[in-house]
Amino acid sequence: MRNNSARLAAVLLSFVSLFGSAACKRTAAAPPREFAYVTNGESGTVSVIDLNELRVVSTLATGKNPTGIAANPAKDEIYVVNTDSGTVSVIDADSNRITATMTAQHKPFFLSVTPDGKRAYVANSGSNSVSVFELGNRMLLATVPVGSEPGMARVSADGNTVVVSNRGGNSVSLIDAASNRVRATVPVCEAPESVAILPDSSKAFVACGKASQIASVDLKSATVLALMKVGSTPVDLGMKPDGGEIFVPNFDAHTLSAINTSANETSESLLSGNNPARALVSSDNATLYVANFGSNSVAIFDITTRKLLVAVPVGSRPDALALSSRENFLLVADTHSGDVAVVRLDKRRDKKVTTPQPRLFTMIPTGARPNQIITKVVGER
Repeated sequence: MRNNSARLAAVLLSFVSLFGSAACKRTAAAPPREFAYVTNGESGTVSVIDLNELRVVSTLATGKNPTGIAANPAKDEIYVVNTDSGTVSVIDADSNRITATMTAQHKPFFLSVTPDGKRAYVANSGSNSVSVFELGNRMLLATVPVGSEPGMARVSADGNTVVVSNRGGNSVSLIDAASNRVRATVPVCEAPESVAILPDSSKAFVACGKASQIASVDLKSATVLALMKVGSTPVDLGMKPDGGEIFVPNFDAHTLSAINTSANETSESLLSGNNPARALVSSDNATLYVANFGSNSVAIFDITTRKLLVAVPVGSRPDALALSSRENFLLVADTHSGDVAVVRLDKRRDKKVTTPQPRLFTMIPTGARPNQIITKVVGER
């Protein structure tokens, strides 16, 4: 009897030890955190903002004139293009420290990461090339010659094609990602820069600032499907997540053009504020946010009704936009005042109608001339 009691006590002790240890591990595990990363062009730094506390928790010294920035979708890393240093800084988003520096070529500007997080493509505007990096070992895999003054290199969702806008060559280069070679150079319109690629990787849309046109390019046949006239100086392409429409801020026309991506047609023009510079669409395809550089405001539109809901005053010369993961905050990089405006996006529900009630919540000082901003949830796998 005593032996049976002893065995039972031992089993109970093991059970308590096993599940007690698991409970401790669950308690000790840190919850996911969310940060915003802001490139400060004149300061040569990146400001790291904790989005739970809404404050800068770290300022990281990068190379000279940080511009392009991207997050790795597969692991907790951020990549920063330092245009005047010809380098790319690697930030460990878990510790928020710079852990490596990769060397590109002359005047790199934009960076795009593959959906699997394994490679990055950097457009080198001063070297007429694209640097291809293997992110796992931080190695330069290839340098691909492209057209004159490449401004943007964007990889398609299927990872097969990199679309490069050649500002000085009035063309786009299509790089085959498997071979790292240009498979086609497609003439488009004057001074192409911003690129948006449909989620199904079938077409790319390219904004040509000097021509006031948007080119639609079929990626399979490498042909121009249409040249669409928009307002003066289109500077960005804000695509709906479903790929059905693209909203184009026309900087010098003070308007927005809406493009039907299926029909390759400009459907209408919307009035925004002065000098609209960036456009961003919510994940539910319902709300459009526009940074009005010349009005020091953000215009918020209902996409379904095409109505301006509100214009929220922010800091001086707003440019880059980003949404928090829960989309309860809109973050606005104010290039002249050197801060990030945080717009709260709470919603009031009135019967069957949901009416956004955005308002400026706080201003967070950063470095000088913040020009790009991204967000990243860290520790969530």
